[in-house]
Amino acid sequence: MNIAIPTCGKNGLTEEVYGHFGSAPYFTIYNTDTKEISVIDNNNDHHTHGQCTPVDYISEHNVKAVLTCGMGRKAVSLLNDSGIKVYLAGGFTVAEAIKNFDSGNLKELSQDDACSGHGGGH
Repeated sequence: MNIAIPTCGKNGLTEEVYGHFGSAPYFTIYNTDTKEISVIDNNNDHHTHGQCTPVDYISEHNVKAVLTCGMGRKAVSLLNDSGIKVYLAGGFTVAEAIKNFDSGNLKELSQDDACSGHGGGH
């Protein structure tokens, strides 16, 4: 299964998880079966709140889950409608977030838990 994680850069497992999904500079894609990592640019990182199109950037990579520190309600809805589950990332790095996902310790993010605007916080 492919997991997408919003990240600050392209350093793979050691990269920092970015604070908010839609404005992340990159998405790190991790395959839980093969343990392979790829990084894609987020070409929509400077968008108006509620206007990002995250599904467009990650769906072509067969992503089934997103691990994030924050995400708006519309993004949660769009991802869920596309069959992609969203989880609150536990951990500072990609490796820590993946470890917490693998151990089943992450909470699934609902629209009620989503961010109401840019600037962080839920």
